Amino acid sequence: MLFELSISIDRYWKALADTFIMVSTSAGIALLAGIPLAVLLIVTAPGGFLESPRTNRIVGSVVNGFRATPFIVLLVALIPFTRLVTGTTIGVWAAIVPLAISATPFFARIAEVSLREVDPGLIEAAQAIGCKKWDIVRHVYLPEALPGIIGGFTITLVALISSSAMAGAVGAGGLGDLAIRYGYQRFDTQVMLIVIAVLIALVTIVQATGDRVAHWLRSR
Repeated sequence: MLFELSISIDRYWKALADTFIMVSTSAGIALLAGIPLAVLLIVTAPGGFLESPRTNRIVGSVVNGFRATPFIVLLVALIPFTRLVTGTTIGVWAAIVPLAISATPFFARIAEVSLREVDPGLIEAAQAIGCKKWDIVRHVYLPEALPGIIGGFTITLVALISSSAMAGAVGAGGLGDLAIRYGYQRFDTQVMLIVIAVLIALVTIVQATGDRVAHWLRSR
């Protein structure tokens, strides 16, 4: 070997697995909650088929409030709620709560932009042939906006990888925790460099995969 690892390779695999659990679970929640939230913002906006300015303002204000809150602040502010949901404030599953709550409004706004770019002529044509309102959402809005939604979800995944590393600083586990405890606190540059390399590789893979899927959907 050219060099000897300062900590066991098993610790790296465990940290990577913890990061995968945090990111995938919180991303799944953000996907399931973010798309309905984006649809609600679209259909209640001025000109939407369920136009409701008051509802749109309230939902939009809540979304903007969470988006404007830095993740580390949200992480601390949600400690009581996290303890209520998971029974603890440290560990992988405790980190998923603030990660999901932070990612959902972020993804919802990106998905909203993609839905807003759907050709209004397609919406009018669907209404003209008598499509029900939610059929328009299912068969016009979502399919047409899908490439943009995939692109937005890719950005969300990248942001979640970054946030999960940040959550490691407060005992969430994962690669961030490994870098803090074994790299920073023990002044082990090797650990820090390996964690950084792994995070860069993860982001590169996620971004490349998302871009390919979005490109394939656009070219169909």
